[in-house]
Amino acid sequence: MNTTKLREKKKRIIEKLLAAMSSSIGSILTMVLLVLVFAAGINLKFGNGQDQEQYWCVAKPSASEKELLLNIEYACNNLGDCKLIQPGGSCFNPDTLVFHASVVMNQYFAKNQRTNSSCYFGNTGLIVYDPISSGGRQDCVFA
Repeated sequence: MNTTKLREKKKRIIEKLLAAMSSSIGSILTMVLLVLVFAAGINLKFGNGQDQEQYWCVAKPSASEKELLLNIEYACNNLGDCKLIQPGGSCFNPDTLVFHASVVMNQYFAKNQRTNSSCYFGNTGLIVYDPISSGGRQDCVFA
């Protein structure tokens, strides 16, 4: 192989390596930025143009019963009132622990400017685009 072809081959290899490194560095920087934003509790304007008010905080279905009960206790203590998930309350039905936790977790999330950190709940909260179903009840409105 002559030296010109060898140089061209080396140049292409170097260009591919640089391209791969720059995309990896970009990915790493993006992840670091997201971690910092989450840790700081900064509000985000989502890339799809949706405002934060169109996002809800719900309980992860994988959360344990104990975690859900702790979330309800924490949110209710901070909200001061959780009559909406008590029997006869507007969000009592469906009468499930995941639904009740999601209702009060979302109320807490809304009260705290919908920051990422206000939906953390020990990694049992999840920010979603569609609110969970209230079983067709019109009087149970997610904030």
